[in-house]
Amino acid sequence: MTIEQRIGPISLPDNRTRRMLTALLEGSGVTLNGVAPWDPQIYHPDFCSRILRQGSLGLGESYMDGWWECESLDELACRLLRHGLGERARPTTDRIMYRLQAGLLNLQSKARAYMVGEAHYDLGNDLFERMLDPTMCYSCGYWKEATTLHEAQLAKLELACRKLELRPGMHVLDIGCGWGSFAEYAARHHDVSVTGITISREQAELARQRCTGLPVDIRLMDYRELDGRFDRIVSIGMFEHVGHRNYATYFHTVEKLLADTGLFLLHTIGSNSSEITVDPWIDRYIFPNGVLPSARQIADASEGLLLLEDWHNFGPDYDKTLMAWRNNFDARWHEIADRYSKRIERMFRYYLSVCAGAFRARDIQLWQVVFSRGRSERYDAPR
Repeated sequence: MTIEQRIGPISLPDNRTRRMLTALLEGSGVTLNGVAPWDPQIYHPDFCSRILRQGSLGLGESYMDGWWECESLDELACRLLRHGLGERARPTTDRIMYRLQAGLLNLQSKARAYMVGEAHYDLGNDLFERMLDPTMCYSCGYWKEATTLHEAQLAKLELACRKLELRPGMHVLDIGCGWGSFAEYAARHHDVSVTGITISREQAELARQRCTGLPVDIRLMDYRELDGRFDRIVSIGMFEHVGHRNYATYFHTVEKLLADTGLFLLHTIGSNSSEITVDPWIDRYIFPNGVLPSARQIADASEGLLLLEDWHNFGPDYDKTLMAWRNNFDARWHEIADRYSKRIERMFRYYLSVCAGAFRARDIQLWQVVFSRGRSERYDAPR
């Protein structure tokens, strides 16, 4: 049954798979074909068996295939995660195979570093330009005093600049510069020069255009290829692609590149657990080879290299950011619908909604961590 063939929810047969799935959902507040906005409406008779067989991968893929609909995907995800169905929704064999693979292979090696750029960030600048705000920030905004997405992203950029104590004339390294959001802002408003690196050709091209006339150098390269010395280093929304086998290398690289009196700001999504795991749907369709670090993994990898000066968690702000992106996406998709498939549209709507639900459930976090090389003066982090 295709998306176009849907005519309405079906009456699910009272069989073993339906009873098993209903039992798993008991206590979550989610009802198959229920009346609440977060209740999934089922359009395919094999929905229950597919979910029980494939877990979260089957849930996401069946949504892309049009097997079910949901008015409030974000709240559905939040309720499922609060009910403890996150890790349980990943088949045991898949979890074991991923851990074996991650243990034996470096899934984020230099040879594989550009895979996520090609698969996700190079998908199309026209899509991201419509989804994001004018800063082109593809990371969590700071909503403490903001009322719009644009205000939240400007506040996040300014917060990072203040935490780094930028001064005119400094040379800043931006690891994972994206479309040049931080580089442009810091150069324009704080009179610094910026070297930005990205593994996405599309990002590099647009970042160079956005930073024309500013002291900004955008390079297409992996962080392990860097050399030089920088007064400040920032990395916003990139560490999720580093991988646990490379955390030590990453921090050794930062320590080598950072000036003696320098500061390093790490902005990353974080996991509540140090267990090496990944959501199979996100891994296959959104961020190949991505893995979220835990607080312990960051602390262990940086120990003996850098001094941790400040740790700031504003994870709930990512819920607001993702929902704002989804609203932009829904409002402007018609402008580019002829360039992308219906499956891509549903993939992005599912991705943005489910991730918003994950932050709402506090299943994942957003951290800004400031490091130094052990400066003598006191560090007072702005908020």
